[in-house]
Amino acid sequence: MEDLTIEITEEMAGVRIDKAVSSIDEDWSRSQIANWVKDGAVKVNGETVKPNYKVRLDDIIIVSPPLLEELDVVPEDLNLEITYEDADVLVVNKPRGMVVHPAPGHANGTLVNGLMFHCKDLSGINGVARPGIVHRIDKDTSGLLMVAKNDVAHTSLVDQLVKKTVTRKYVALVHGHIPHDKGTIEAPIGRDSKDRQKMAVIDKGKHAVTHFRVLERFGNFTLVECRLETGRTHQIRVHMKYIGFPLVGDPKYGPKKTMDIGGQALHAEVIGFDHPRTGEYLEFSAEPPTQFAELLESLREKD
Repeated sequence: MEDLTIEITEEMAGVRIDKAVSSIDEDWSRSQIANWVKDGAVKVNGETVKPNYKVRLDDIIIVSPPLLEELDVVPEDLNLEITYEDADVLVVNKPRGMVVHPAPGHANGTLVNGLMFHCKDLSGINGVARPGIVHRIDKDTSGLLMVAKNDVAHTSLVDQLVKKTVTRKYVALVHGHIPHDKGTIEAPIGRDSKDRQKMAVIDKGKHAVTHFRVLERFGNFTLVECRLETGRTHQIRVHMKYIGFPLVGDPKYGPKKTMDIGGQALHAEVIGFDHPRTGEYLEFSAEPPTQFAELLESLREKD
């Protein structure tokens, strides 16, 4: 992995270094960052510090994480929910709370650990830590992912993502009453200059497009379907906040007074793509997890 440089802003100042650094990437845990600090892999203004160091405004932190290839990726029986599988591709329904691939601090219990137990034939294009992984969804987002079982399939699926021909539909519960039935958010996304822990809509960001339509309204909440045209980091979470309707339960982009449901109310419900070998269009869907469904039912009862 490349070194990561973090400049401490006013919003980040005053917190422990392990908390500040781990908040930059959801795949990094505070305990792992603390170990990196002890090992000298995290430096502040060119100097090593102790794990209890509290970052200061304008500190420059350089993180030099261990190579992912050094991780021992062990197959684990995680009882994955496989929606579809053939000799070339696999579609899996990832549960909320599961990290997609191993990273320092998350070497076990990831989707990749489970995939390696389920099948031995996975593409190697992304290296030993990310076999078969074509795209990601956030740790606390549930839903469908494409997985490539060989390099030919991997190349095809990535090409389809680049050409924007893959169907990716999410369901999300947001704060607020969206008055219009559908819309398109076209706004560039990049790292938030005021808070490096977050992504934001910025002028110099990468092109990002999200299409949405209202599925159901519950007083001060709205259930929407979001279709991704592009796939930027935290795209739906950032775009919905940008138009004034942040996701329920989102600890990073939601309001302070949101529901504590263990993460954002976001589920990758539909995935569709052309089969890499046959060219046939395949589309799959998965209902939101039980906790999400129960939340919606409770809102219907109150409405």
